[in-house]
Amino acid sequence: MRIVYVLQHSITDQIYIGKTDNLSRRLSEHNKGLQKATYRKNGEWKLVYAEVYSNKTAADMRELRLKSHGRAKQELFKRILIRNQSGAGCNKRIPGDCLPKTQLPANSQEDV
Repeated sequence: MRIVYVLQHSITDQIYIGKTDNLSRRLSEHNKGLQKATYRKNGEWKLVYAEVYSNKTAADMRELRLKSHGRAKQELFKRILIRNQSGAGCNKRIPGDCLPKTQLPANSQEDV
């Protein structure tokens, strides 16, 4: 069994897409700074989405499609309501890939 997953950083809102056969171990590795691409001094990586595949080939293909900044990535992010606020990892040539931060109206109160 293979899992394709999406992580989001609690401070920077950066997105990381990866695959593994042991999700809890992999998430722990990301948060302990054992993965160069996700090493951060502050904050933590949180799981925002995961898909399970029965074979490695299918998981590899899905991860590649999501990492290619194409339509598959845009549709997934719309479905799980992720906004790439930091601009990191987005392709400005693809409309909608780099979404602006949303602002709350002045008279509304945000739940804390």
